[in-house]
Amino acid sequence: MARPRIVVLGDSIAAGYGLRREESFPARLQERIDREGLSFEVINAGVSGDTSAGGLRRLDWALDGDVRVLVIELGGNDGLRGLPPDELRKNLIAIVRAARQRHLAVLLCGMEAPPNTGLAYATAFRETFSAVAREERVPFVRFVLDKVAGIESLNQQDGIHPNARGARLVADTVWPALQPLLDAVSRS
Repeated sequence: MARPRIVVLGDSIAAGYGLRREESFPARLQERIDREGLSFEVINAGVSGDTSAGGLRRLDWALDGDVRVLVIELGGNDGLRGLPPDELRKNLIAIVRAARQRHLAVLLCGMEAPPNTGLAYATAFRETFSAVAREERVPFVRFVLDKVAGIESLNQQDGIHPNARGARLVADTVWPALQPLLDAVSRS
């Protein structure tokens, strides 16, 4: 029997760039879910290089099947490309609202802009995620790469993408916000 799905809509961080499939953070979430005895299947809908606009374009495809929870992990490539925070905001709100129309629980994961984008941009970029979470009343992970970003031993040689140990920590960062959603969905 098919289990209800949790879709992780993301970029290379979700896709597990440079990692084996079972080392990605969505795969680590699946391990945790199985260990906790919860009946959900995690679908990794991460695409390397994807932006919030790309995530919005492929949302219908990503939400195929019995999806109950959407985890949004997008924005890193928007920041690398210097996308105006207002555009990021528009895209994230559209994704959240489309998921809500399908009666899905939504978890938004925040991202930081690279330091070379300047303080004003980095601040506006960071605040975009918390503003969307607040306005749309969705649970929020402030920074998906918390305790991983900038730590050489937890990242691949490019200094951007988590290694297997880093991806496990990303899953540990997401879990405290995801678990209550799963509990609520299981009760409904």
